Amino acid sequence: MTSTCFDLSIDNRIAHLRLIRPEKRNSMIPAFWDELPRIIRDIDHNVRARVIVISSTGPHFSAGLDIGTFLKDSSGEATGAKARDVLGARAALLKKIQHMQETFSSLEDCRIPVIAAIQGGCIGGGVDLATACDMRYATADAFFTIFEINIGMTADVGTFPRLTRLIPEGLVRELAYTGRRMGAEEARQCGLVNRVYPDQETMLAEVMMVAAEIASKAPTAVFGSKRVINYSRDHATADVLDYIRVWNAAMLQPEEIIEALAANAQKRPGEFAELPPVGEQMSDS
Repeated sequence: MTSTCFDLSIDNRIAHLRLIRPEKRNSMIPAFWDELPRIIRDIDHNVRARVIVISSTGPHFSAGLDIGTFLKDSSGEATGAKARDVLGARAALLKKIQHMQETFSSLEDCRIPVIAAIQGGCIGGGVDLATACDMRYATADAFFTIFEINIGMTADVGTFPRLTRLIPEGLVRELAYTGRRMGAEEARQCGLVNRVYPDQETMLAEVMMVAAEIASKAPTAVFGSKRVINYSRDHATADVLDYIRVWNAAMLQPEEIIEALAANAQKRPGEFAELPPVGEQMSDS
């Protein structure tokens, strides 16, 4: 599976997905929006790993949307739309934005945890990407900015519904209205990132240790935890408790509980069944 924007390696049930356009600050060109969900679904559906780590190359995690490409693709001149066809052009833009939103939703829909390891600038769409992940870790020089306000746009591919569930609403509003930078330590203090590290090398080493710990657990239990936590964000406590009852009644694996207890007692890695593949197997091409 070839990619313009990403490099993928898989080792010890950990998939490491890196953004590889540092010369362009890992901005999100059209290929990005097709490649990311395709890679994520391939890993998940074909059970290629138990956890995904997303990191980046160069001084910045991501500069977000490649606005030049976006404006060119959205303009009447580039798309062939004429003045009388404004409605058609707007409909095409609506469809494009939906596709971009679904790209980041693929991270939440993925059955396995996705971890973001962030260095330098996490700007605009970079914030959308990071907030769609299960956990975020950052270097001391990292910063986050809802940059869209500075270029006359409203953030539209996931920042607001996700960020308001991670940090206080008043702080989200401040960031959204001013476009200011939030530094790594402030992000840690408000709960946006779990931990801050002095440099990228240290961060990646520590994040891989977290990933390895996750990969050592029973995949069905990890999947269930992710599913229930995501469900909990949008539902009342009573609804979530009912959902958990139904989930465990259908998905609880007694043999994996026995294996986990035995592995803990014997101080050895557990031997657990993988999640089943989803749909038809996808081949690398």
